[in-house]
Amino acid sequence: MSRLVAHGVCVDLSGTRIVSDVTIDVPRGSFVALVGPNGSGKTTLLRALHRALRPVDGIVAVDGDDLWALAPAEAARRIAVVAQENPTGFDFTASEVAAMGRIPHKRGFAGDSEEDRRLVAESLEVLGLSDLAHRPFTEMSGGERQRTLIARALVQESAVLLLDEPTNHLDIHYQLDVLHRVRELGLTTAAALHDINLAAAWCDHVYVLDRGRVVAGGPPREALTAERISDVFRVRATEFVHPVTGRHQLLLDRAEAS
Repeated sequence: MSRLVAHGVCVDLSGTRIVSDVTIDVPRGSFVALVGPNGSGKTTLLRALHRALRPVDGIVAVDGDDLWALAPAEAARRIAVVAQENPTGFDFTASEVAAMGRIPHKRGFAGDSEEDRRLVAESLEVLGLSDLAHRPFTEMSGGERQRTLIARALVQESAVLLLDEPTNHLDIHYQLDVLHRVRELGLTTAAALHDINLAAAWCDHVYVLDRGRVVAGGPPREALTAERISDVFRVRATEFVHPVTGRHQLLLDRAEAS
C-alpha cells in the first residue's frame, strides 16, 4: 500500500483560483473523504491528485515521489481513479471495461494475457459482477456500472484509489454496497463525497473544504461538528451516535427552522 500526500496545492481554472493552499494526507490503507458544498473544490482537488489538472503551486506525492515527475504510465500504475464522467456510448461488456485497467501495464497494442484475464475475472468476482461479465455496459444499472468502473480500477493494480462522487445517482442500497466494497478492498483511498453522513459512516478521516480551502480535517467526530456543518453548509445540524454502528452521524434541517 502507498501513502498519498498533497502539500500547499493551488489550482487555477481560467485564471480563477479554485483550490488554494490545500494540504491533505491519505495514509496507507486509509479511507479518506473530501466533503464540502457545491463549488468548494472537491472535484478540482481530486483531479489534481491524479494528474488531470496540474497545480500552479504545491506538490502531490505518492510514497514521497512527486507525481508530476513520474512518467504518465508510471503515475497510472500508482493511482487509479473512478471519475464522475465516464463515457457510456460504446457497447463494451463489463469484462472489456474492466480490462481497460491493464492499459498502463502494456506496450503498444499488446493483447490480453492470461494474467490480464485472471485479474479481470478476480476483480469482477470481488465486486459481485461475475454473472454480468458479458453484459453490455450500456445495459447495466447505475450500481452495476459503478462497480464495473471500480473493478477496472482494481485491474489497474494501483495502490491508491481515487473516487469522485462514487455514490452519485445511486439508490440507498447501492450507495451502501459500493462504499462497503471499497472499504473492504483495504486500498489507500480518497473519495469526494456529497453526503456527509456517508463520509462519517465509512471513512477514517474527513477533510472539509469550503471555497477552495480545507477548513477542517480529522476523524469524522472531530471534523463534522454541528457548528462546522452549520457554518460551511448553512444548515442546522444535530450530532448523534448511530445506535447500531456507533458511528458519528448528523441530523440536518434548514437553518431557518425553529
